[in-house]
Amino acid sequence: MRTINPWINFNGNAEEAFTFYKSVFGGEFTKIIRFKDLSSDEFPVEEKEANKIMTIALPIGKHNVLIANDVPEFMGRVNENENRSKIAVSAESRDEAAHLFNGLSAGGNIEGPIGDSPWGTYAGMFRDKYGIEWIVEFDPNYKEQV
Repeated sequence: MRTINPWINFNGNAEEAFTFYKSVFGGEFTKIIRFKDLSSDEFPVEEKEANKIMTIALPIGKHNVLIANDVPEFMGRVNENENRSKIAVSAESRDEAAHLFNGLSAGGNIEGPIGDSPWGTYAGMFRDKYGIEWIVEFDPNYKEQV
C-alpha cells in the first residue's frame, strides 16, 4: 500500500476551503477536476453543478495528500454535524485495490462498486460495517514523486 489520504466532502465550497488550506499549508494543487470536465452523454452534468469540484488535491508534506469534492445536489446535502469525510487508499495495483475493497467492504454498504472509472482509474467506494466511508483506488498513471 502506498498511502492513505483524507478525503473531505463539501456542500459546494470545496474550492474556497482548499484555497484556505493552501494558504496555511503552502504548496500547489496537483489536481483540480470540475464536474463539467467529465460531462458527456453517459455522465450529463447540470449547469448549476458544472463548476463544482469533482476532485481537488493538495499535497501536505512529502507523502500525504488532502483531497476533497463538492457533493452534487442530487445526492443531498452533507450533514456538517456528522461524518463529512472518506478515507482514500491509493493501491499499488488493481489486485491490491480489489483485495482492499473486498476486505474492507465485507459486511458494509457498497456505494460505488470497484471498477474502471470515467477518469481512468480503477476505483470503488463504500461504507464499512463500522460506518466509516472509504474510497479505494489504483491509478495506473501514478508517478511516484521523490
